[in-house]
Amino acid sequence: MIEQALHRQQKANLLRGRRIVRAVDATHVQIDGRQYVNFAANDYLGLSHRLNLSGRGGSGSSPLITGHCDVHANAEAALAKWKGTEAALLLPSGYQANHAAVQALAGAAHAADRRVRFLIDKLVHASIVDAVRGSGENFRVFAHNDLKKLRRLLHDADAGELQIVVTESIFSMDGDAADLAGLMTLKREKPFVLVLDEAHATGVYGAGGRGYADELGLSADVDVFIITLSKAMGLAGGAICGLREVCDAVVNFGRAYIYSTAIAPALAAACVDAIALMENEPARQARVRELARQVRSALTEKGWKIPAGDSPIIPVIVGGEQETMVLAERLMEKGILVPAVRPPTVPRQSSRLRITLCSEHSDREIEQLLEALHA
Repeated sequence: MIEQALHRQQKANLLRGRRIVRAVDATHVQIDGRQYVNFAANDYLGLSHRLNLSGRGGSGSSPLITGHCDVHANAEAALAKWKGTEAALLLPSGYQANHAAVQALAGAAHAADRRVRFLIDKLVHASIVDAVRGSGENFRVFAHNDLKKLRRLLHDADAGELQIVVTESIFSMDGDAADLAGLMTLKREKPFVLVLDEAHATGVYGAGGRGYADELGLSADVDVFIITLSKAMGLAGGAICGLREVCDAVVNFGRAYIYSTAIAPALAAACVDAIALMENEPARQARVRELARQVRSALTEKGWKIPAGDSPIIPVIVGGEQETMVLAERLMEKGILVPAVRPPTVPRQSSRLRITLCSEHSDREIEQLLEALHA
């Protein structure tokens, strides 16, 4: 059965596999002995090579047994202060953070005999889709950034049913932004709980890398923030930031938090260092934003099809799976690593090359990327 399934994936140019990639520095990797310029990672600020992870190993237990130590508490306090929320909770991954947040809201609603419904943007990350489906609660999907559809869903909702909107601020595959201003206007018109995944906005947007909502001055209107430590912060792990009551609900109802071993203390300690670097070295953020503008402009001028936006996630839409794989292979022949993203990660006939930029990319490396694409 499995062999047949894999064979079908191969015939459809959808078969996935792993390869050993050795990190050389912030912008170079080595594969099978050859070095490539890395335009595939989410290390937007190049911090993965700046942070010292020396220290003892794992935490040894879940946070509710013996896994929560003073290092975790300090990191969570630093995250909350940086994000401007009352509290924060660390989790082993952003994927688990989304699950725990959804589980906590659903669990608290059950405990209070309240019905809930989740409303999610069609292009949200798989972790959000999996979390909402796994909650067993009612949910509806609205077309990407379609606030007219969302407004209809909110107005048609049962009066006693709590509506929870879950979306990303910067979308991981299209690199565009949520209409946060429109969402906040709608939230005042027809109140709902807003859960905002800032995984790809963290470090890149807002003062001190606080995110897209901060950049727009809308953080106070967000009820629950989800962030990852594994992208611009250069580490591994995730976090939930929000009201203290929200974090208490996660501790009590968030199964992905309750039943997971706590994040390694070394990562928690490095999280504090990453926050300090983002706040004290704004040139990193300015650099990656400027590179994004340059590359987007150059690709648009040459006729490449890319979605609107200004993030360092730049998807070059190709269409077919085979054509996308061929382009990715040709770029590798020129020493450029850009991944081909295919269904089911993206819709059919929207396969793409997903370029991600880092503040450490040199001007010459950007020229190499553009020259290779144009060729």
